[in-house]
Amino acid sequence: MATVEPQVPRANGKTRIQARNEARIMAAAETVFADHGFRGATVDEIAQAADMSKPNLLYYFKSKAALYRAVLEHTLRIWLEPLKEIDADKDPETEIRNYIARKIEASAGHPNASRIFASEMLRGAPVLADHLRGDLKSLVARKSAVIEQWIAEGRLAPIDPIHLIFMIWATTQHYADFAVQVKAVWGKGDLGPKDFAQIEAAVSEIVLRGILPRKG
Repeated sequence: MATVEPQVPRANGKTRIQARNEARIMAAAETVFADHGFRGATVDEIAQAADMSKPNLLYYFKSKAALYRAVLEHTLRIWLEPLKEIDADKDPETEIRNYIARKIEASAGHPNASRIFASEMLRGAPVLADHLRGDLKSLVARKSAVIEQWIAEGRLAPIDPIHLIFMIWATTQHYADFAVQVKAVWGKGDLGPKDFAQIEAAVSEIVLRGILPRKG
């Protein structure tokens, strides 16, 4: 007799099966939204990519718009957690190197999410505008203050903190958003772990050479 997996609620109130199905839907939605954009994507396509029925998908996400928002919010959590963890009491070189590494890792692991986010920005951020002006702006202000503290202590060269953060975002996300261009110009096929390790080392070296205090 086959055993039925018990519907045990998790800490967030969802069962293991519900959490697994939501993750499956989100992964399928990332692919479809990245390929077709919000307007071109359909719930039917996403359900097919998730290998489930449309009514089953709509049980978890009530509309295409709700699913699109969930994908964007998930992307922000992945990207912003490393920024939140930058610690003023730690070595700035190590903290910035680790931040670049985690942003490169996010681009490598979630390229479709990155492209969806870029598309949202190009559309004028109709879904995320309030978040950009609110939580994101506040977070960047706090971390800019950390960088300013390091500069005041002589641990970094005098640079504009907010533009340093913008530059790290643009550079690390380039490898997801412009992957086709990167592979064509670099003469690569699909980028693998060794390629991303090389990217991480190069970006870190270039950024740190520009912001560490000059000796002599």
